[in-house]
Order: sequence, then C-alpha cells, then structure tokens
Amino acid sequence: MESLALQAFSTVTITPFSLSPRSSLHLRSRPITKISQPSVFPSSSIPTLRSPLKPLLLLPERPKPLISPIRAVSRNDSTPPTETTTSPPPQGAKLFPLFLSVSIGLIVRFLVPKPVEVTPQAWQLLAIFLSTIAGLVLSPLPVGAWAFIGLTTSIVTKTLPFASAFSAFTNEVIWLIVISFFFARGFVKTGLGDRIATYFVKWLGKSTLGLSYGLTLSEALIAPAMPSTTARAGGVFLPIIKSLSLSAGSRPGDSSSKKLGSYLIQSQFQSAGNSSALFLTAAAQNLLCLKLAEELGIVISSPWVSWFKAASLPALVSLLFTPLILYKLYPPETKDTPDAPAMAAKKLENMGPVTRNEWIMVGTMFLAVALWVCGESLGIPSAVAAMIGLSILLLLGVLDWNDCLSEKSAWDTLAWFAVLVGMAGQLTNLGIVSWMSGCVAKVLQSLSLSWPAALGVLQASYFFIHYLFASQTGHVGALYSAFLAMHLAAGVPGMLAALALAYNTNLFGALTHYSSGQAAVYYGAGYVDLPEVFKMGFIMASINAIIWGVVGKFWWKFLGLY
Repeated sequence: MESLALQAFSTVTITPFSLSPRSSLHLRSRPITKISQPSVFPSSSIPTLRSPLKPLLLLPERPKPLISPIRAVSRNDSTPPTETTTSPPPQGAKLFPLFLSVSIGLIVRFLVPKPVEVTPQAWQLLAIFLSTIAGLVLSPLPVGAWAFIGLTTSIVTKTLPFASAFSAFTNEVIWLIVISFFFARGFVKTGLGDRIATYFVKWLGKSTLGLSYGLTLSEALIAPAMPSTTARAGGVFLPIIKSLSLSAGSRPGDSSSKKLGSYLIQSQFQSAGNSSALFLTAAAQNLLCLKLAEELGIVISSPWVSWFKAASLPALVSLLFTPLILYKLYPPETKDTPDAPAMAAKKLENMGPVTRNEWIMVGTMFLAVALWVCGESLGIPSAVAAMIGLSILLLLGVLDWNDCLSEKSAWDTLAWFAVLVGMAGQLTNLGIVSWMSGCVAKVLQSLSLSWPAALGVLQASYFFIHYLFASQTGHVGALYSAFLAMHLAAGVPGMLAALALAYNTNLFGALTHYSSGQAAVYYGAGYVDLPEVFKMGFIMASINAIIWGVVGKFWWKFLGLY
C-alpha cells in the first residue's frame, strides 16, 4: 500500500510543539526523521503516515477522505526535493473482486428462487444492489466508480427509469454531508481548530491525564461545527499530540513511544467516536443514518435537538471515563507534563491574535449551529442552513471555490452516497424491505425473543460486523436499513432503534486500524503497534457498549424513547 499523507494548509519547519499556527509533523514508522518541506507541496506541510497492514484478504482499501500519496524525503538528501514519477497503478478493475461482486448479483437474480411476494423488478433491483454492496466490501474499483456502474446497470437493464435512478442526487441530507466537508476545510485552513485545541492544552495540560482531557474536551467542543472525524484527527489533534510527544522524548517506532505518545493517541482515538455520537452534525454518517431511517418511516422531529438529547448523557459519561480507563489499562510512562502549558502559551503567542478569517469562521459556525437547532421552527431545513454558512465563507473569502473543488472526497461522497440512498429508497418502494422484515420477524418469533433481547442481539451483530468494513459510511449504506428493518420487525420502538444504530456507527470507528478514516490517521502516526490497536479497540468497544447500554437504558426511558 502506498505511503499516505494528510492534507494540511501551511508550511513550517518541524520542531517539537511547533510554534506555527498550523503545526505539521513528519510521521514515519521506524525510525523517525525530520525533513524540510518538499517543494512539490509549496503551500502545505504534510505528515507521512505508516500504511496499515491488510487485515483480511477481501477487505477493501481504506477510504482516503483527506489523504494523498507523497514521496518520503530524507534529511540527508543532497538534492532539492522534487516531484517524482512513480509507476502507474494497475489499470481497470481487480479481476477476482470483480468476479465475486458480479457473481453475487447473478446468483441472486438467476439461481435463487424469487419469493412469490416480490415482483420481478424488485428482485432484479435487489440483485444489483447486493452486487453493488459486495463491491463496496471487495473493492474491484474505487467506491464511487463501482457505485456508478451499479447505477448504470439499473438503468441499462430497465430496472429503474433514469429519473428514479438519479432521484437521490437532489437529496438534502446528502448535500448537507457534502457541505460539511467544506466546513471542515475552513476549520483547518483558518487554524481555528488548532487554536481551540491549544487553549485546552494551556488550561489542562499540567499532567498527562489532564492533557488527555483537554484534547478530548476540545474535540467535543469543535465537533458539531467540524463534521469530519478524519479532518479533526489529521488537521488538528494529531499534529498537537505529535509535538507534545516529541517534546517529552516520546518518539514513534521505539520504546520511548510509551512515555506519552501512545497513550495520547489511544485516548484521542477511543474518545473520538463519542464526540461524533454526541452531535448530529459531528460526522457525515449521522446524517445518512437519519435519512435512511426516514425512508423506513422513522421521522425524527427537531433532529439536531432530539439527537443531542438522547446522546448527551451516555456520550458525556463515556467521554469522562475513557481517558481515565485508558490511563489505568494503558498507562503512560510520563505522568506529568509541566512544560506543556508553557509551550502552548508560547505557541498561542506566536499565533498572534485571532485573525479576521477565524472570527468569520466562529460567527458562521454559530449561525449554522443555531439554524440547525432552531431551523425547523423558522422553516429553514438543515441543508439550507449549511448552504447559507458556506455562502458566507465564500463571499468573505475564508474559502474560495478552488477549496471546494479540491475536496475530492466531498464530490466522491455525493456520487456513491446518492447511488446507495437511491437504491435503498427504491427497494423500500418496491416492497423488498417489508418482505425482509417479515422474514426476520418470523425467525425472531420462533426464538421467542423479547424486543429488548432482540435489540441487544441485533446491535451487537451490527457492531461487530464492522470488522469486515473499512468505512463507517460504507457500513451504513450497506447494512443500516436492513438492520433497522430487523429491529422494527422484532418490535423494537422505531426511534430507539434508529438512534441506537446511528450511535453504534460512531462507536465502532475505533475497533481496528482500518475501521474509519481517523483510525488510519492515528495508527499511521507510528506510536501504537497493531496488536495494541486490536486489543484496546475490543476492550474499549466493550466498555463503551456497557456505558451506553446501562446509562442509555435509564436515560432513554426517562426521555420516553420506549
């Protein structure tokens, strides 16, 4: 797998706890070296990441929402760094994954008997949909390309008319997700996220545990207005953690990593899922979950407020306990960091006063969040509120159109999300989901499971199936609707089922080094070995499940969700 680099937006020389407003750190696995910035990226400083190992034979390539390949440069290079040409990647689809993906659809279409309750059109669409989902897991092509082929197949075979096939491209929620990528870029470009996190280091950073709490709380604070966990990890928190670790003599790839860096990485990584689950707009997959729930008739009024109320107590409890639990289970060798507040103060001094663009970013985000909270009473949908915010950033020059065009992951997300959402919606309209729900209901009735027991079994299944996925959003697109239908068939209250699955989608992002974008970012820093990622991922997943299950049981009962 290629070396990977996170996109940043400024040029600095690497020093421990860099005094630049937008720090950058060169990250490599054994050994680490300092570099000067490659001239091929004249306006950015980019940390190189260690590539995660392929965990399973048929797992897909990890999505790369904010990353691009770069060449590693040695400090001892005598020639100036220049852009180098590499051998082109293999062209076209990977034959074995292509064969398997297509075969699944053909087997369902021609070899599996069609149930009498299902129309030929619905059965054919199901076959195309399953082939598309198989391609998401097996990756014969990039996700967007494979989704487009699935969309084309549905039109060419006359399974769907053109208008129906493209209907989801006008979906408000999908455009809200796209705009969220632009907001995340604004946070990183202006340096506002870096400034906020540095203030928390200054206030709480006298001890390692306090430092961890400062970073965790600062992420929770900026999460609702920076709806990308990968952007938060790569653009804000990893550079700060790396700087602090190096200043404490904690280096990636050797025994000194245990001094500070490995603990801070694990703590931030395991806490990020709770920050994303706390707010509807803290992660793109949250919005997709609610849209898919709406397709099944679960409409949540005042979604931003309802989401926050239901998530607030279990998420906050988890956020408070995660750094402390890891401090006991995965203790750092360095317990005190007395120099961190002073370094943070020096960094803030070098950053200077809050810039015009940062103030505009703050005001725009307050406006957007206010409209997300109160927009329903004002008649302003969430997507329109986001459009207003983006328009302000463009008009005042905080972002320019090239910034938006360069967010390739946003446009890729638009393409493949819209295809999946459109197919899922048509499957519902054609009766496939109701037929599947009926089948599941009969099985659950034969097992004599109560709905709370069915809720536990289905939630655990949905959670641990993520070991087979390398994308939270891909997992949602593939399985959320099916699992929600199973919950409803088992008699689980609709709003409880929809929200619990959505919260779970954030929590399983820390299971492995490939389970999410931020997982790849933190693992790539080189401070945590692969066995530790899997071990602590499973342990903290179990602890989070207990916290959310116990606290949520009483809190959601109090809120009237069941």
